[in-house]
Amino acid sequence: MPPAPRAPPAPSPPAPPAPAEPDDAAKGVDPGPVRSGRVALIGRPNVGKSTLLNALLGEPIAITSLHPQTTRDTVRGVLTMGETQFVFVDTPGLHEPRTRLGHWMNDTARQAARDADVLVLVVEAPRDGRAPRPVEADLALAGELPQVPTVLAINKVDLLKDKTQLLPLLAAFAGRHTFSATVPISAKRTNGTDRLLREVRELLPVQPFLFEADTLSDQPVRFFVAEFVREQILKQTFQEVPHGVAVIVERFDESGKMPHIEVAVHVAREAHKKILIGAQGQMMKTIGTAARQRVEQMLSRRVHLQIWVRATPGWMDDPARLKELGYS
Repeated sequence: MPPAPRAPPAPSPPAPPAPAEPDDAAKGVDPGPVRSGRVALIGRPNVGKSTLLNALLGEPIAITSLHPQTTRDTVRGVLTMGETQFVFVDTPGLHEPRTRLGHWMNDTARQAARDADVLVLVVEAPRDGRAPRPVEADLALAGELPQVPTVLAINKVDLLKDKTQLLPLLAAFAGRHTFSATVPISAKRTNGTDRLLREVRELLPVQPFLFEADTLSDQPVRFFVAEFVREQILKQTFQEVPHGVAVIVERFDESGKMPHIEVAVHVAREAHKKILIGAQGQMMKTIGTAARQRVEQMLSRRVHLQIWVRATPGWMDDPARLKELGYS
């Protein structure tokens, strides 16, 4: 006879669940006071303020390009981490204005600095092979900053092999403004951003959150739709076109199954209108498709986006036109 099969072994009793990790309060550790406040990112054009905002938020809400003065209005992004809420304010790059629009952009940036609880002055690190001295315009800007707690963020340090070249910059900036901290960063690679957040956190006032914890921005969707269209114009067109372009949302209808959005693009010259439309409308089709995809990504739903191009000569120096287009 074949041997009788063995009875299966009795199952082992289940292991007791691991005790839950006590939170900070249970450990008797103070997690720290609730802090929140507005943090203005200040600097010249093209130093990486918008890239830094996107890196800090982990979301590309600010448009970026290689063109100077890409940011025309303040862009606000909210980051909530534990007991801290940062309300970052990306600002237009401070520059020598040539138009009324340029003056308005500078005024907007300076007002944001005055309204902030903390400032982050963003400057560029010197490049290898160049004299390790700061840009005079950066030093002048540092000397004009309001008496607000300020962190100096030296961006693009990933492009500098010899970090000792930063020392002359530190000394020069220390002579123009009192900085609470100096943080070398690479906004593009998100290097140094964690330390920047820690330094800024200690400077924020102790107060309740300004927004709900899941808020990404307090600005309306219409604002971002216009920005996303302008972003694609910056990426797709020639050097001279972007500076003369303004974008405004004329219709945002969500009554149907699919939101219907109509956008007007104002250009400073008739020739720019032809460039934007392109041969057989191909350029505008490319711009519209890419902008629509950005909008749909933000809204997590499909939209119908229609773009019109209008020649509006002189709008950058016309007070009435500037007000119509939201620059007032």
